[in-house]
Amino acid sequence: MISWITNPQHWTGSDAIPLLIGQHLAYSAVALAIAVLIGFPIGLYVGHTRRGVVMVAGTANALRALPSLGLIVLLVILFGPVFASDLAFLIPCVIVLVLLAVPPIMTNTYAGIAAVDPAAVDAARGMGYSSLGVLLHVELPCALPLIFSGLRSATLQVISTATIAAYVSLGGLGRLIIDGLAQRDYFEMVAGAVLVGALTLVVDLLIALASRFTLSRGLMR
Repeated sequence: MISWITNPQHWTGSDAIPLLIGQHLAYSAVALAIAVLIGFPIGLYVGHTRRGVVMVAGTANALRALPSLGLIVLLVILFGPVFASDLAFLIPCVIVLVLLAVPPIMTNTYAGIAAVDPAAVDAARGMGYSSLGVLLHVELPCALPLIFSGLRSATLQVISTATIAAYVSLGGLGRLIIDGLAQRDYFEMVAGAVLVGALTLVVDLLIALASRFTLSRGLMR
């Protein structure tokens, strides 16, 4: 496996490892960006107003139960007649990854806002803060540790699951696993799995460092 990864031939060409890593990160980044745009505002609203808590919990549990591989195959069948280009495969892949990333982002944002000390919220209101001011200046900063935790969880799940893109003829590191299986090249399959794991750990470390420099030391105690 190490010999396969260090082989210079696998670092150049149309199926080069850097290109596959870039594709893998691109799928993951697009899905995470869309998931943040969906889950973050919902979590803020539910956590601040305490409305829709049951709906958020039920939706999160339902999305977690969806089978990723089966869902992407179903969506490809549905989108195939609509798009004649690679969008017939790309859109289902992104949809599946978004559905996977929304629950941890949404629920952790809600949990972080809901867990803010009520005394701090009351003090802010007593100082004349509006409802939006309380959310932006008190609740959101105090909820950042849990919000970052949800983002890390979503990122780990998306990057590790983005290998399914190769199952529907797209790129990414899953290409090594699918092609290796087809050719009975088990060294290539193991190399693909190791690279996915290493990429996940590197991205997780970067998010952890970002959270360390972003969060207040008082919140990290």
